[in-house]
Amino acid sequence: MQPLEQIRAIADRVAQSRGLEVWDIVSRRETGGQVIRVFIDRPGPAATPEESVSIEDCVEVSREMGTILDVEDPLPFTYTLEVSSPGLDRPLRGAEDYRRFAGRLAKIVLSEAVDNQKAFEGRLRGVEHGGAEDVGAREGGARETVVLLEGPKGRTHRLPVRFITRGRLEVEF
Repeated sequence: MQPLEQIRAIADRVAQSRGLEVWDIVSRRETGGQVIRVFIDRPGPAATPEESVSIEDCVEVSREMGTILDVEDPLPFTYTLEVSSPGLDRPLRGAEDYRRFAGRLAKIVLSEAVDNQKAFEGRLRGVEHGGAEDVGAREGGARETVVLLEGPKGRTHRLPVRFITRGRLEVEF
């Protein structure tokens, strides 16, 4: 098993024991040396601070992971371990995230224009599979998965998941 796979397995085990999940792991060389960043998340909509990952969650996961990493020593170099959440303005990855965060404000950028534009901002209204009007359905292919986004003037845009290059939640105050 590769060193980062070992770290992933350790992070998964620790996070799951606390009702959390590993969202991502990034290894990066920085000015002060190698940094291993583990992003943890709480399954569910995370619509309120109580439902989100807390600082205490990050501290506990970091402490437990640090102890295990000290014993198992999977990396052949020195590093700094950081544990955090994806953040309030987290990137959205895949249809499940767009479904999970329905009701939240988001910015979405597409590779191809829809409704004569490539950048959208509005409230996520979920995900659905397209109907017979979709190209894939007309050609006998699978129905296309689209994100429903309500724009500022109340118009709902149907954004094909396959065109989304970036999506990010917006912080609401």
